[in-house]
Amino acid sequence: MEKPTNNQYPINDLLKQRWSSLAFANTMVSSEVLLSLLEAARWSPSCFNQQPWSFIVATEENPTEYERLFSCLVEGNQPWARLAPVLMISVAKLSFDINNQPNRHAFHDVGLAVACLTFQATGMGLRVHQMGGFNVDKARELYKISEQYEPVAAIAIGYPGEPDILPESLQEREYSPRSRKPISSFVFTGKWGQVSSFIQYSNPK
Repeated sequence: MEKPTNNQYPINDLLKQRWSSLAFANTMVSSEVLLSLLEAARWSPSCFNQQPWSFIVATEENPTEYERLFSCLVEGNQPWARLAPVLMISVAKLSFDINNQPNRHAFHDVGLAVACLTFQATGMGLRVHQMGGFNVDKARELYKISEQYEPVAAIAIGYPGEPDILPESLQEREYSPRSRKPISSFVFTGKWGQVSSFIQYSNPK
């Protein structure tokens, strides 16, 4: 299943193809593919090249570890996330290695790394669904994550499945169209909230 974008301006096909699906096929993600996704994350840019990202990974091949990570997800995400053969939690290192000072860009950089992973996955025919809905404290306790680090997001990865494998309430969500705010609502020049003139007077194609 594809979900077309209604983009006003040209964008890369990978951006058009990427969306956070709920339905995952019962197909294993090989170690080689998983390593390619993590390699893409590895080459993400970061402030002072500090690379503050880490990933806790669990796959269906190891049911004990899979259930452990799965238990960190909130109840609302569990029915569909269980379909994904790979689960992850991204983690940010909160200070710079070079001077141990707080790194206020850490979450930004972890997000960039996951974006690189996501577009690598999209190019390889997989879907990635990121979740804020997980129990941070439980993840910290289960995985002995120190206070120097902060769990950021849970991530489900797999090959796309058919929506009819989902509960009816989730099928409706799966079929719903993608939507985004207009560019004019978030790009400013001169002062906060003042729409940039190059947006105001342009004609989308």
